[in-house]
Amino acid sequence: MNFKHALWLAVPVLMVAACKNKSTSTNSDVPQRTVFFDKTGMDTTVSPGENFFLYASGTWMKKTEIPASQTGWGSFYTLYDDNQKNLRKILEEVSANKNDAGSPDQKVGDLYASGMDTMAIEKLGYEPVKPLLAKIDAVKDYKELINLCADGYKEGDGFLFGFYVGPDDKISTKNAVNFSQAGIGLPNRDYYFNNDSATQNIRKEYVKYMTKLFTLTGADQAMAAKQADAILKLETEIAKSHSTPVELRDPVKNYNKFAVADFQKQVPDIDLNNLFSRMMVKTDTVLVGQPKYYQALNTLLKTQPIDVWKSKLKFKALSDAAPALSKIFRDTRFQFYGKTLSGQKQQEERWKKMAEAVDGGLGELLGQLYTEKHFKPEAKERMLTLVNNLQSVYKSRIEKLDWMSPETKQRAVAKLQAFTKKIGYPDKWKKYDDVEINRNSYYKNLQSIAKHDYKTMIDKMSKPVDKTEWGMTPPTVNAYYNPSFNEIVFPAGILQFPFFDFAADDAINYGAIGAVIGHEMTHGFDDQGRQYDKDGNLKDWWTAADAAKFKTKAQAVVDQYNKFTVLNNMKVNGSLTLGENLADIGGLAIAYQAFKMTEQGKGDKKIDGYTPDQRFFLSFAQVWRIKDRDETMRMRVQTDPHSPEMYRVNGPLSNMPEFYKAFNIKPGDKMYRPENERVKVW
Repeated sequence: MNFKHALWLAVPVLMVAACKNKSTSTNSDVPQRTVFFDKTGMDTTVSPGENFFLYASGTWMKKTEIPASQTGWGSFYTLYDDNQKNLRKILEEVSANKNDAGSPDQKVGDLYASGMDTMAIEKLGYEPVKPLLAKIDAVKDYKELINLCADGYKEGDGFLFGFYVGPDDKISTKNAVNFSQAGIGLPNRDYYFNNDSATQNIRKEYVKYMTKLFTLTGADQAMAAKQADAILKLETEIAKSHSTPVELRDPVKNYNKFAVADFQKQVPDIDLNNLFSRMMVKTDTVLVGQPKYYQALNTLLKTQPIDVWKSKLKFKALSDAAPALSKIFRDTRFQFYGKTLSGQKQQEERWKKMAEAVDGGLGELLGQLYTEKHFKPEAKERMLTLVNNLQSVYKSRIEKLDWMSPETKQRAVAKLQAFTKKIGYPDKWKKYDDVEINRNSYYKNLQSIAKHDYKTMIDKMSKPVDKTEWGMTPPTVNAYYNPSFNEIVFPAGILQFPFFDFAADDAINYGAIGAVIGHEMTHGFDDQGRQYDKDGNLKDWWTAADAAKFKTKAQAVVDQYNKFTVLNNMKVNGSLTLGENLADIGGLAIAYQAFKMTEQGKGDKKIDGYTPDQRFFLSFAQVWRIKDRDETMRMRVQTDPHSPEMYRVNGPLSNMPEFYKAFNIKPGDKMYRPENERVKVW
């Protein structure tokens, strides 16, 4: 199924391959921090037992204004912003140098420079995408349409087939050909069917967006509007075949292996031999996540007018290319995806977009430059100590569980001890030898990267799974657990304040990065991760009785979070967010127990007026101080497997007796849960 449990979804998650050992150096430009907790951000007029999130960060929430170019603001955003500034210095320096052709510095510097050359981009208008539009225009029937969709994958612009090469979920050492649902332009199927006013408005604005793109290429306004309406109707039909976000969380239901000949029977009008040949795919078996989509596609390709399909592909081509085209195309895309869907008031500065683009396209070339300047070797050593401490605590907690049999405990401990730990950056760096970067052609540079990415992926078919591969770039402000690799991964980008600081006291670090480490470890045992064994195979290693007990406990978590309210009338989806909520609850409990093993955790010396335990919980809460725009929050509730930040704080804490003791939480307080209603899984 190829999913990763990232700590936070607002940061772009980029698939890259891993790869040369390197030394790191201390960045002497950064002054040493001496204050690690923001007392001024607290709102002590709010009782800790009423709403701990607001107690810890309420004044900050009231005073903070979200920057116009952002969908939200807070801990992840500020660190991400600081990282971008560091990347900017690197990129501006390397792009100003005369670098040897084909060298890493040349590729990184010239990609950045080509994207910053907005005058050259402006002169081209939408010229770069015209050849693809002409190919779409030339299509005469659905069979030619399929050919075009398949051929495009080699160029980085294929359509309709959600395709990737990655581990077979049941044979984690073997790469497999995977197909998943695709074909819609809105965030998920619910956007086509929900009839609340906000979603209806999004559909109207989506039609306006499609219409505008068509008129920018010279189409008549009335004809463009007609095309847009037809595309929305077609995508609505496609969406009927899509699984819901909650259904997509079940790895067993989304694992469907077919012999190619057997899958061909389900899609008789899509010639798979022809399709695979054009996509450079060689396989006897395929994994199909959501067969219903492909069955529906097989029918819709024949029954829907070919002109509507061509309009849909043209829109997709223009929309995908828009960020690399002239300003009017960029602005038009931003109007829908930025303003309407996310509530952004204005676009980010150009240099930020280009820093993101270089990190996304040449992430491990840029990552080498980044870690040389901004990652301390002692930070990696301390981080590994923290990880090992939490792993030891987790082991003891599993062994003491009162609801799990010895047989399942033994297997759980074996899985825990088999975790691969990746910290900072890869041991060997990915190569981009076949990527051609020209300082004068941003669009062509992106095409070259896309071709490289596709070829790299296709080459995996003939090779065993490379478990040294990383799924995030070193500057990324995030972390993840990957069940197929049974690994926990912490890029250099997140190993900075407020998550981690080498000079901070243990209460701060265990409350912040400690909870992050525990969170990722617990993903190995959440409702999805628990279905994978120590080798990363989708395999049932639980006794039936233990599995039933787990499901009962997990349902209690679903029920708790279903009651949380967002924006006055929306409810958190406890089923969609179950895995992340289990990871938050378990991660915090594990981090706290590990903290209590430190010298500070065993003592009672106050810092900033707070006991070690209070400081631990306040550190945890302030890590999650994030303020979202209403539009962003509405979209998150429907699409994001993470709960809103207030409940990522208050939810786990309401289940922790140690928190109750630290802040004297009593019956009658809103945060208080009777002991029999508190959830403890791990």
